[in-house]
Amino acid sequence: MSYAAKANEVVAVKLPGWRATVLFAALLAGMGALIGRAIYLQGIHNDFLQEQGNQRFSRVMEVSAHRGMITDRNGAPLAVSTPVESVWASASEIRLNDPQAAKLNERDLKKLASALGMSEAEIRRRLSDSTRDFVYLKRQIPPEESGRVESLNLPGIFLQREYRRYYPEGEEFAQVLGFTGQDDVGQEGLELELQNQLAGKAGSQRVIKDRRGHIVEDAGSLNPPRPGADIALSLDSRMQHLAYRELASAVKEHQAKAGAIVVLDAKSGEVLALADYPSYNPNNRLNVSAEKMRNRAETDEFEPGSTMKPFTIGTALNLGKVTPGTVINTENGVFTVGNRKIHDTHPEPSLTVSQVIQKSSNVGASKIALSLNPDSLWQTFHAAGFGAHTGSNFPGEAIGRLRDAKTWKPIEQATMSYGHGLSVNLVQLARAYTIFAGGGELMPVSMLKLSQPAIGHQVFSGKTVSELRSMLESVVLPGGTAPLAQVAGYRVAGKTGTAHKLDGGHYVNRYVASFVGMAPVSAPRLIVAVMIDEPSGKEYYGGQVAAPVFSKVMSGALHMLNVPNDAPLDNVLPPPSEIIREEV
Repeated sequence: MSYAAKANEVVAVKLPGWRATVLFAALLAGMGALIGRAIYLQGIHNDFLQEQGNQRFSRVMEVSAHRGMITDRNGAPLAVSTPVESVWASASEIRLNDPQAAKLNERDLKKLASALGMSEAEIRRRLSDSTRDFVYLKRQIPPEESGRVESLNLPGIFLQREYRRYYPEGEEFAQVLGFTGQDDVGQEGLELELQNQLAGKAGSQRVIKDRRGHIVEDAGSLNPPRPGADIALSLDSRMQHLAYRELASAVKEHQAKAGAIVVLDAKSGEVLALADYPSYNPNNRLNVSAEKMRNRAETDEFEPGSTMKPFTIGTALNLGKVTPGTVINTENGVFTVGNRKIHDTHPEPSLTVSQVIQKSSNVGASKIALSLNPDSLWQTFHAAGFGAHTGSNFPGEAIGRLRDAKTWKPIEQATMSYGHGLSVNLVQLARAYTIFAGGGELMPVSMLKLSQPAIGHQVFSGKTVSELRSMLESVVLPGGTAPLAQVAGYRVAGKTGTAHKLDGGHYVNRYVASFVGMAPVSAPRLIVAVMIDEPSGKEYYGGQVAAPVFSKVMSGALHMLNVPNDAPLDNVLPPPSEIIREEV
């Protein structure tokens, strides 16, 4: 017997025949299980395979909504959203942490870093977390950058359409409009206040990826994005440009810390211009200080000084305590209340009530205030909107400080009559003067364009307002504190204010100069309020620093609106050699 035959005989002895039968049966059972599973998945429970396939080749992506445009009252664009691209990556697909399966090699990384202007280390860091499926590499890039990235055609690297906010008027509207963040969400100013109206609702889109991970476009939209609403502000970009230019010029000329200006429609209460200086470029906010972003007209409080005197005297007129011709003993410019003395810059033995306004007598205003019940004076200040919101709904608006009359001491009642011991913001002050521009009603302020004027509430009678308007007109004439506020061709009425600043609870020799006025006096159309913070040049009085800004802005604005003249074009009288200054 050969060796091979003996070997087969040994094997035959060691391997019984039933083993082959069992093995064959096991193979048949395994094949049957696979066939059964295939039938179950393909015919009965095919949702599982569909889901797994979609996870690998289908993706639902968010489609950004277009943010609504902000325009001025005439339709000029002030804030628009422009389409830009952002670069993102699917870190779990790229698998940079797995050298064996990574889809990007060193050369690809270097090209991508160069195209984006980023370091390779930064890209690696962002892609290191493979548990995150969506990682932004760079947001809102310019077209040339997105073109370079697209041309690389790298797997797992995608472009996404987003929107970036652009402000055509730059720094002139910066503090009013505010700005949005990278996600196009309002962060400051009206962008923040109007966020719900401006923001659209993002949509979603299903996309299919090829085997390299690139998106196949137009795979089907699930929910289309809903764009935000366009909003028209009450502001007039022409007046805003004029107001900003003149304010900036005055701040520089008088070496001031800052300034603000407000232009109101006297009939409707709409804000036609609101500017601050210094400002910033909202399109490039790198290294911009918070100081420049602040809207001083809305958020900064200051003591209004003598601009409060018309409210004190108006209270006395309204109650019948005095008439415009009532003579007040002004004590030759020195009046003692308790252990404090109140002074006038230009001492007079006596002045009429009208002259108390024209020459801005602190002594006269104090004596009139002390003749009144404290509650009566407080009621007027409160009814005029001091210590309350203006209705502008501006984020962070200051409401000022107006203490309860029950806490007033006689000296405080006296000093409040000429604007010390209480605080306001500039919009509040401008709004309060709508009382004198109309029939005695205080109008709510609006930053949005109105289809019809708002309804105010009565503060003074029409007779009182008529008398006060005549007194305020005398302020800008020779003998008053603000002849520099005159406007050629128009009658003007207004009031100067100069106040010491508070620092640590003490008055210091730094000042706030202001002027608030209206024109034309025969039928007031506009109110302009100017505030210059800490002028440090030769002059610091409201009549020298703020009144000229009022004159230039009021003149230009009235001509823009084609308001008819109510005075000869040569009505502007040369200022006297010495202008009367109010005591501060």
